Amino acid sequence: MTTSFKTNPIALKDLMRECHEGKLQLPDFQRGWVWDQDRIIDLLASISEGFPVGALMTLDASGEVAFAVRPVEGAPPAAKPLEAYLLDGQQRMTSLYQSTSTRSAVATLTAKKQPARLHFYFDIRAALNPNIARRDAIVPVPEDRVIRANFGRDIVLDLSTEASEFAALHFPIDRMFEAQLWVQAALTWVLQDMEARKDHMALINDFSIKVINNFSDYQVPVITLGKDTSRPAVCLVFEKVNTGGKPLDAFELVTAMYAGQEVDGKPFRLRDDWKARRDKLVKQPVLANVEPVEFLQAVSLLHTKALRTKAEDEGRDPPAISATRNSLLQIPLSAYVEYAGKVEQGYVTAAKFLHWLKVFRARDLPYQTQLVPLAAILAELGPNWENDAVRKLLAQWYWCGVFGELYGSAVESRFALDIRDVPRWISGGAVPQTIERADFREERLRTLRTRLSAAYKGVHALLMRCGAEDFRSGQPFDQTVFFDENVDIHHVFPEAWCKSNNIKPEVYNSIVNKAPLSARTNRVIGGVAPSAYLARLEKGSAQNPPIAADRLESILRTHEISVALLQANDFTAFFDDRRERLLKLIETAMGKPAVREDVAPPDPDDSFGEDEREAELMEAAESEVAA
Repeated sequence: MTTSFKTNPIALKDLMRECHEGKLQLPDFQRGWVWDQDRIIDLLASISEGFPVGALMTLDASGEVAFAVRPVEGAPPAAKPLEAYLLDGQQRMTSLYQSTSTRSAVATLTAKKQPARLHFYFDIRAALNPNIARRDAIVPVPEDRVIRANFGRDIVLDLSTEASEFAALHFPIDRMFEAQLWVQAALTWVLQDMEARKDHMALINDFSIKVINNFSDYQVPVITLGKDTSRPAVCLVFEKVNTGGKPLDAFELVTAMYAGQEVDGKPFRLRDDWKARRDKLVKQPVLANVEPVEFLQAVSLLHTKALRTKAEDEGRDPPAISATRNSLLQIPLSAYVEYAGKVEQGYVTAAKFLHWLKVFRARDLPYQTQLVPLAAILAELGPNWENDAVRKLLAQWYWCGVFGELYGSAVESRFALDIRDVPRWISGGAVPQTIERADFREERLRTLRTRLSAAYKGVHALLMRCGAEDFRSGQPFDQTVFFDENVDIHHVFPEAWCKSNNIKPEVYNSIVNKAPLSARTNRVIGGVAPSAYLARLEKGSAQNPPIAADRLESILRTHEISVALLQANDFTAFFDDRRERLLKLIETAMGKPAVREDVAPPDPDDSFGEDEREAELMEAAESEVAA
C-alpha cells in the first residue's frame, strides 16, 4: 500500500496549543527529551529572527494504527482527543513547549552538562541591539528566577516578580504566547511613573514588533502521514528521520506496534512481558546477556518457518524464513503470544545444553548470536533434545559454528539456514549448510590469543567438555567446581618464564599454551618453569596434598599435554605437540577434518581472518535461505 502524506504550514502557537491539549502526542517508542540549554537557546534565537528550524512529521491518528502515547514532556494529561502522533520533531517541540508555554522551569542541561531547571528570558535591550547576536540576548535563569554570584551571596539579577522583569527589561519567554498580557501589564507599570520609565515603553513596543511578532506569526512546515499508513511503515519512516541520538532498535519499534492491543482482554505491554521473561532467563549466568531483539529474532524464526510450512502444504509460493529487522516488524502480536513461551523455554534448554558443553558464563560463550538459532531449534525439538543421539548432532552443529567462526557478522541468513536445516537433519535429512561450510585451519590455532575470538573460547570449553581436570586438585570442571574454584584459562608455560626465555608474546599467548585452571592452581604454578611447578605439585604443601607422578601425568593428558615435554621445559616441542593434539580434538568435535598447514600454507598477514571468512561463506549462503 502506498503511504499518503501532505505538507502544510501550521502556526507555532497552534502546535503549542495542540501539545498542551493532548491533540498532538508522542508515540510510545519516542525516547526522553535530551537537549541542553545551548541548543534550546539556538532554537529560540532562530525563531525570534524568523529563520527556519526544519519540518515536523506527524501521523494522522484516526487510522487503524494505534500506538500507546504520552504527552510532550511538561504538558498536562490530555484534555482533548488525540488527533496526531508526533514522529519527528520531539526535541524541538518539547524545547519550545517547555520554554514558551508552561510556567514550570525547563528540565535541561547546563553548558557543563549538569542537570538544571531553568527559565529563559530575552534581554530586551540586547535583543534590539543589531551588534549583539540574538542568541546572546537570551538569558538562562535559575528556577527561582534569581541570578546570583559570589557563591550565592550576591544577587546579580532578580526576575522573581513581574515588576522586576519590567524594571530589568527582561521578557519571560515562557509567556511568549500570552505576551499581550505581559506587555499590557508592563505598560501599566510604565504609566505609574511615566517620566522615569518612558524609555521602557518605547523599548517594549519595539521588542513586541521585532521579536514577539516573529513567534506569533511563525509557521512550521508539517508533513502529515495519512491514516492509511501501516505500523511497519510508520516505524521505518520514524527510524529514517530520527537522525539525532541513538537509533531505535527493533524491540522498541515492535513495542510501539503492540501498544494499544489486548491479550485476553487486557492491554499488552511488550516491555513488561520481556522483563518478566528476562528475569527468569538471567538466573542462568550463561544467559545473562540475552537481548530483547535476539529474543524477537528467535520468535521470528519460528513464526516465519510456520508460515513457510503452511504455504508449502497448501501449494502456495512459500515465504522465506527470516530473522531480519524487517521481519521482526512484521510479527503480529498473536504470533508473539504463540511463540514467546516456546522461545523462553528454548533459551532455558539452551542453558542446559551449554552447561553440558561446559559453557557456564556469558563471557565464555563463543557467540552470543548463536544462542538465537539454538534457542529456536531447541524450542522446536522440545524434550527430544535429551536423546543422546540428538544431543551429539546438536553438539556437532554447535562446534562447527564456533570453530568455523560463522556467527560473527551477517548472521540473520545463517539463522534462517539453521532453523531450516538442523531439525530436518536430526530427523534424517541432509547435513546442514553450517556444518558443510565450516572449516578450521591449522594455522588458526597460532592466532587465537584473546577472549575476543569465539574459537579461543571454544577450545577452552572443549577441553573441559572432553574431561580436563585441574592440575592441582584433579577435579573435573563441572558447574559447581567451575564457579566455586573460580576457573579460568591460564598459561601452561607461565608468562614470566616465557618472557625470560625470549619467547614472543604472540606465541606464548596462543590458546595452544593455555589451559582451564582454578585460580588457586594458577597461584601455585606461579611464574616458574614447568618442571619446577610440576615438582611443586608432586611434593605438595600444607595447603595442597601431594600428587603422585602417574596421577599428575594422567591429569595432564586430559588437557592434551605431554608431561615429558613439560618436565624438559621444551616449549617448542610442547607447542607443536599440543597444537596437533588440539587440532584432533577440534576435528572430532566438528566431525570433519581440519585444513592442515601442508595443504594450505598460512598467510603471515592473516592474524584473525574471521570477518573475511564469514563474508565469503555468507555470500554463498544468502541465495539458499529461501530455497
